[in-house]
Amino acid sequence: MAFWMGRGKALSFETDDVRLHSRPGFYGLYAVSWIALPALAVSLLFSIAHIFNLFTVPAPMLLATTLGLGSAGLWFALSHINANFRARQAVEKVMRGLLFTAAAISILTTIGIVLSVVFESVRFFKVIPIWDFITGTQWQPDTAFLIGAGRTNESVAPPLFGSLPIFAGTFMITLIAMLVAVPIGLFAAIYMSEYASHNARGHLKPMLEILAGIPTVVYGFFAAITISPLIVNIAHTFGLEADYTNALAPGLIMGIMIIPFISSLSDDVIRAVPQSLRDGSLALGTTKAETIRHIVLPAALPGIVSACLLAISRAIGETMIVVMAAGLRPNLTANPLEGMTTVTVKIVEALTGDQEFDSAFTLSAFALGLVLLIATLILNIISIMVVRKFRQQYE
Repeated sequence: MAFWMGRGKALSFETDDVRLHSRPGFYGLYAVSWIALPALAVSLLFSIAHIFNLFTVPAPMLLATTLGLGSAGLWFALSHINANFRARQAVEKVMRGLLFTAAAISILTTIGIVLSVVFESVRFFKVIPIWDFITGTQWQPDTAFLIGAGRTNESVAPPLFGSLPIFAGTFMITLIAMLVAVPIGLFAAIYMSEYASHNARGHLKPMLEILAGIPTVVYGFFAAITISPLIVNIAHTFGLEADYTNALAPGLIMGIMIIPFISSLSDDVIRAVPQSLRDGSLALGTTKAETIRHIVLPAALPGIVSACLLAISRAIGETMIVVMAAGLRPNLTANPLEGMTTVTVKIVEALTGDQEFDSAFTLSAFALGLVLLIATLILNIISIMVVRKFRQQYE
């Protein structure tokens, strides 16, 4: 209604001798912005006050306030509309403000997530020294509830929160997954973008992307029922001992699961490389393989690295496959045939138990998340430095 009222009033000023400054639709959008933004602002203000228990506004009063402000805003907008009013600039300012708000919400959400993890981690590190947490080699939090109950002087073994075995298992399984996913995914992307026909690519790419839609619990069943016994039998053939809950099985299956993330994104990035670069390289006498190796891949390297980072993040955050195929035992070992666990599994275990929220065992989930966040940030910084180095060499 506000749109048509604003547009209609603007059109009433337009004659053969008088032309509107902006298109009629901008006058309608100007009226809409003045009827909607004040009402939304007061609703947001009342909601924040209710969330922080400052005061609660009854629903009829909230409705009356928003309707009153909306009506006042509509009257204000209509009173400003005339033939010379710059409605397009006013609407663009509103749109810039909305876009900035959307960007700020995403940034503030990230900051809120980080701060919530940091504050709870500080509470944990007041009980458990941070150095013991990072460098400790044993994870035995069974007696952690005694700390919260004030019974630390009893003759029981103190809880041990050494996170090194957990992070070792996380990086071990992630490394195995990337050793599977990166070569297969990258080679599949090169084939689909450089060698496959249009029809073959149209069939192969959807088939690869189907892997990303399979539920992770199905992958976990396949790893636990099929891949783990197969690994044990192969290990016994070579005279090696292997656990049925080993790190190799979830690593292999996780690598297969994240192949679409690398192949699909890398395929799009490689196809985005200008054809003139390929033609120039081939004109100089290089083979197609040399052109791909020396021209196409360096040009597409930033996008390929981004695809690999997305795959690493997906592998680090996986939980179900690890629970079903690798087990829950924190084990500091370099042997992938033994059982291990990951950070996400221990976070889920800590937050779904019957411990109190203030117990050290529950707070350890936030400490694990904080260390994992820092490790991921360092990995991203290193990858950005590598991308910039190769981009400068290519330019």
